[in-house]
Amino acid sequence: MRPSVRARIPIAMLVAVSCASPALATCGSANCFLVTGTREGTNDQGAFTFDLSYRYVDQSRGLEGSRETGDVLTPAIDFSNGAILPDHHREIRTLNTLMQLDLDYGVTGRLTLFGTIPFLNERRHEHVDDVGTPAEEFTNADGTSGFGDVRLGMRYAAVVRPKQILVAGAALKLPTGPYRLLDSHGEINEPTIQPGTGAFAINASIYFAYHPAPRSGEWFVSGSYQGSGRNALAYRLGNEAVVNAGFDHRAGKRATWVLQLDSRWTRRDEFMGSDVPSTGASTVHLTPGVRFAVSPGSVFYIFGQAPVRERVNETQLAPRGGVIFGVSKTFD
Repeated sequence: MRPSVRARIPIAMLVAVSCASPALATCGSANCFLVTGTREGTNDQGAFTFDLSYRYVDQSRGLEGSRETGDVLTPAIDFSNGAILPDHHREIRTLNTLMQLDLDYGVTGRLTLFGTIPFLNERRHEHVDDVGTPAEEFTNADGTSGFGDVRLGMRYAAVVRPKQILVAGAALKLPTGPYRLLDSHGEINEPTIQPGTGAFAINASIYFAYHPAPRSGEWFVSGSYQGSGRNALAYRLGNEAVVNAGFDHRAGKRATWVLQLDSRWTRRDEFMGSDVPSTGASTVHLTPGVRFAVSPGSVFYIFGQAPVRERVNETQLAPRGGVIFGVSKTFD
């Protein structure tokens, strides 16, 4: 393993370092949170990496705890009156699309600076509004689309040995995306389907990889924790923790097969100091994928994500599955 490791080792981290999407919560909002293995290490000094990705998640599985349900009742946030309205609407489906640009620059062989630019956050959302009232109606007009929250951070290779590497990371999420977009009734839309959060967040991560012998594959494990701040509307997304583990295997000269297990825990959201019902969850996903070396320094990748275990507080929409594909190019 080279002293300057260019992120060819796979790792699945959250949004924590790359995905800039809120956690599983009211109205459904989890974008595909895995990372591709193209940018988790450190670049050579002076090397620049450009990574463009597309992520999609179908969030239409109704859960009550860990059991499937067809009646997903969730609250609304009345920002005008500072109130949480329980069982306000019935969730049906949220289709999440994210397009993202990641930029890495090697300051030294051990230190890499990075930026994440989610230039498209689109959520196509369906629910039944005003449940149990004469005004009850189905609507698919409350989705959102826009620029997301930018992340800036650094990764440092703290330990570099012939068969091992340990990388520590830190990132700051900036409130660059809109978080006050209106719904079809002219009210501020649900926080968890807004393109941005309106608040700063801090993330810390650690990643370890072990390469036992040439062509025998690589094992990795990672963890991260993100703490979110409160925005100007007095809403705060729940903090989240991620633990991931996996293995990759080189198949021929160009392809690398990857299998990883991704786990995430999120706490409840808060509004004006009170817990928000139907927020917070724990999930485990199995994620196979492949990276293909198109040319020196250029990689195409695709990953699929399947739920193994999902447990939510109260009732929420959970993902049925997700996909991510993209291309990464490093310039020396």
